[in-house]
Amino acid sequence: MYDPSMRVLTVLELLQSRETVTGAELARRLEVSPRTVQRYVTRLQDLGIPVEGKRGVGGSYRLKPGFRLPPLMFTGEEALALTLGLQALRHLGLDALTPAAQGASAKLLRTLPHALREGVQALEGAVQLDTSPWVIRTDAALLSALLRAVRGAQVVSFSYASPQTPPAKRRANLYRVVHQGGRWYAVGWCQLRAGLRSFRLDRMQALEVLDETFTPPADFDAVAYLRSHLPATPETHEIDVWLGRPPEDLRGQVSGWFTELSAEEGGTRLRARREHMQSFAAFLLGLDCELRIFSPRSLLDTFAALGARCAALQVGTPHRAGGQSGHAGAGHSAP
Repeated sequence: MYDPSMRVLTVLELLQSRETVTGAELARRLEVSPRTVQRYVTRLQDLGIPVEGKRGVGGSYRLKPGFRLPPLMFTGEEALALTLGLQALRHLGLDALTPAAQGASAKLLRTLPHALREGVQALEGAVQLDTSPWVIRTDAALLSALLRAVRGAQVVSFSYASPQTPPAKRRANLYRVVHQGGRWYAVGWCQLRAGLRSFRLDRMQALEVLDETFTPPADFDAVAYLRSHLPATPETHEIDVWLGRPPEDLRGQVSGWFTELSAEEGGTRLRARREHMQSFAAFLLGLDCELRIFSPRSLLDTFAALGARCAALQVGTPHRAGGQSGHAGAGHSAP
């Protein structure tokens, strides 16, 4: 027995495979009444499929002559998801894929029925997505090669460097690729270090996908590994504070990346690792709640510096066209 959605799709399949199909035959094949068949045909017409009907004894249905069904059919929700996904590529640091995204968007529009096409075009004109300043640009070709290596369980060779170490040749069995905190990471077994390691894609160069293969571990959780093993850099600050708001109020406001929230004394103990101390300090002040600092002590100095900057602000005096404005205030970005 078909469910209703499968019955509608079956009507479409039958119409594509036959020049005409009678209503009686459709009713028999679908195990429904002729009136129900009419509802299914109406549903197809609402989706933009030009189904034509012939009334009377032996009435039949057919697709409009010359109509070619697009190779892909999407619901409104699917079209929305695809459109937003294509627009969000820059949030993943994949600017190089912008032309490909525009081409894919154009192809998507050609596959949609008229009503859905108008909705997607309205969406593209109405939605603006702003790229976070903390997103690191990533080589799309490098990412593609790494994904191919992960899929084929192939060993990769590459040059890897960091601000603290000179470039070194690495060979690795990569298990997963992860995007977190504005960066792309590859996680797997480093043959040089003989252990699990993570590698930032923006620090990888001269990548080669080798013919050598390996057997990856089952159900490897790269995100959990990164959260517990990603080494701190000299620029990383270990932050431990208490906030006078419960954890449920803070979830969704504080990034979960390298952040632990736990209920304590009617508020929240927040432990986090951040590279940008000033922006995180400004964010904490913006929560507008009681704040206690456990570590680092330098966070107090950061708050003092922010306070001094605020105290030094002046109201600018507008000048005539062609002139320059007065003192500019300093702003901050949320972490």
